[in-house]
Amino acid sequence: MLRGAYESAEPYVSKSANLRRRLQRLLSPPESQSKRLNLRERVATIEYALTGSDFESTLLLYRALRKEFPQSYQKRLRLRPAPLVRLNLENEYPRAYVTTRIGKLTGRSIYYGPFRSRAVADKFLNDSLDLFKMRRCTFDLNPDPSFPGCVYSEMKMCLAPCFKGCTDEAYAAEVARVQEYFDSGGQSLLQEWETERERLSAALDFEAAAAQHAKITKVKSILSACDDICGRVDYLDTVIIQPSTDPREVALFRFHGGELAGPATVAMETENPTEPAEMRLRNAVDSMAARGNLTVQRFSEELAILKRWYYRSHKVGEIVLAKADGELSMRKIVNAAGRVVKGEKQPVAAAESREPLQSP
Repeated sequence: MLRGAYESAEPYVSKSANLRRRLQRLLSPPESQSKRLNLRERVATIEYALTGSDFESTLLLYRALRKEFPQSYQKRLRLRPAPLVRLNLENEYPRAYVTTRIGKLTGRSIYYGPFRSRAVADKFLNDSLDLFKMRRCTFDLNPDPSFPGCVYSEMKMCLAPCFKGCTDEAYAAEVARVQEYFDSGGQSLLQEWETERERLSAALDFEAAAAQHAKITKVKSILSACDDICGRVDYLDTVIIQPSTDPREVALFRFHGGELAGPATVAMETENPTEPAEMRLRNAVDSMAARGNLTVQRFSEELAILKRWYYRSHKVGEIVLAKADGELSMRKIVNAAGRVVKGEKQPVAAAESREPLQSP
């Protein structure tokens, strides 16, 4: 960060992989008739911080820009909100849709994601809703038996609460099935249909069992489009392990309770044999618990930073997601930290299958 002599002057804030080269370009004597930005005559102080990874640099830049430019930092950082699936439970007749905006943190609505792109989120949601009979219309319903309905009700793909095609209790039960499907990562529906397939097989109704197996295969295909990180965002708890400025250390970050905390640096090797690496890593993870002073805007922005890094084609570092019961595996964190400090990549065979996300 380059600051001028006057407090009213706007600072220059940026990140660079080569600080010396950037300062030479900005502060060296200007070339004649050059249009390149030159701040040699304007800069009074230089502030900088060394980082060990691009993830840490992006987070540090975000925090600096948010402090210095509270009105324009999002545009400067080109920070786009993550696509999410919202299950709107605040409506009398709930529905699900894709959005990039998070409503009130104290509201009843539930958000799932983050997805790689809006197109991926749209396809996942549409394919998932084909498995249920929850409404897809966007307007508020005022049930009227004279209402003609829509194409989904004609195709028997909606319970049609718009013209009293079902009771309110029946529609609420269907919404509960949809929520359980999203909460469990699709496992609730798979278990339900697999049980039915086994029953049909035991009854020697092999044709119906084959049809049921085809439905199960379709569900698995839909779920395969979801990445490991996709789940209820209010339950998302993950540790990101990054290289540190010291090659013997790792930098830990934690997204928990909607907040992105860190870095917490941990030395992987010390001269104290009574304090193993697992204990040091556990203490660092525990020190980054959510503080509880969260706002909707900060939740959305820090989730977007996590999503931007996670979906990179070639990203540095590793991520460890909490289990279905909300517990973080210290074994995975220790192994990942060991690979990061050695500069190794995670073996493909070590990546475990996606676990369902359930309420703690």
